[in-house]
Amino acid sequence: MGVRLDPAQRAAVARALGGGVVVVTGGPGTGKTTLVRVLLEVARERAKTFLLASPTGRAARRLEEATGRTASTLHRLLEFNPGTGGFDRNFSNPLEGDGLVIDEVSMVDLPLLHAVLDALPANPDLPLVLVGDADQLPSVGPGQVLRDLLASGVIPVARLATQHRQGRDSGIVLAAAEIGAGRVPPSGESAGWDDLFLLPRDDAEDARDTLLKVVCERLPARGYRREDVQVLAPTRRGPLGTQILNVELQRRLNPDGAAIARGDKEFRVGDRVICVKNRYDVEVFNGDVGAVHALTAAGMEIRFDERVVPWGWEELALLELAYAITIHKSQGSEYPAVVVALHGVHGVMLRRNLFYTALTRAKRFACVVGSSKAWWRAVQQAGGDDRYTALAERLRS
Repeated sequence: MGVRLDPAQRAAVARALGGGVVVVTGGPGTGKTTLVRVLLEVARERAKTFLLASPTGRAARRLEEATGRTASTLHRLLEFNPGTGGFDRNFSNPLEGDGLVIDEVSMVDLPLLHAVLDALPANPDLPLVLVGDADQLPSVGPGQVLRDLLASGVIPVARLATQHRQGRDSGIVLAAAEIGAGRVPPSGESAGWDDLFLLPRDDAEDARDTLLKVVCERLPARGYRREDVQVLAPTRRGPLGTQILNVELQRRLNPDGAAIARGDKEFRVGDRVICVKNRYDVEVFNGDVGAVHALTAAGMEIRFDERVVPWGWEELALLELAYAITIHKSQGSEYPAVVVALHGVHGVMLRRNLFYTALTRAKRFACVVGSSKAWWRAVQQAGGDDRYTALAERLRS
């Protein structure tokens, strides 16, 4: 393949091919996806078929793009049955394959992990490779699967630490490491980076005005298109929440699109929107992001990637504007440019893993707007969201 692996990556590939469960963890740019690509290629050369999955559709599509292999959501892999609320793949009807790789495993909750294990073939040597970044936010659902697997001490772990992606001088990668270590990273202006800026604004309205200027003026001047940029915030409400940011961004970025309104929501042709509840009938799921394609007599059409989905009046309540989304909703996604609101008004949401997750969504450019006190508070809050599941203890027993 012409890919050179570092010693930790080589050891992880060998361990995964040896069978059983192995966890691969590391921060951004440490080569997790490269490792998966090599693993899949070696498996193919050995006439082995590895299944590839992620918790969300966005993460699965990103995995497909990165590996060149078919990937699916875990719900699709396990053949979720909306009629029963369960999975058709289970102990009596196991998955077919010689191995399974799950990416973004920090997003997997306990019930979903149980369903995966229940659907594995009865082969103790079947490779199950769990890939993720332990410093990110835990799953929205119950449990903290990746943390507990690492804490158990009984699951083989490959820890990747060598920086590969974007080069060792990337401000995004280096700043993520600083946050993970409990330090506020320097701004690009003082550190000599051109891909990361921290803009301190103590007043919340001043911070909002600055954020809007970055998105609507500065980033277009740097060559970023509207669809390249994602605004992230910890909360939906408040002066720097996604609700008010979406209204302001819609007004500036899409003022003239033909509009459809229901209640206090207005959507315009060209708007970026997010589905906030699963729609199994059209295979659109919570967190999927699309764009309003056209208005129709029955409602509107929304483009999700390469397909256009009809969206009736009664389903408008399942949509929100997505120029700005919460950091939790961004899990499993990457964007060319990310602008993060992180301010004292976000209160108890200011935590290290939230800051870390937001910053690591950016591929090429990141800007954080808020107050320096809030950034300091966030990196100091490493705990507080621990979940007591007893999974690690049960694995050890």
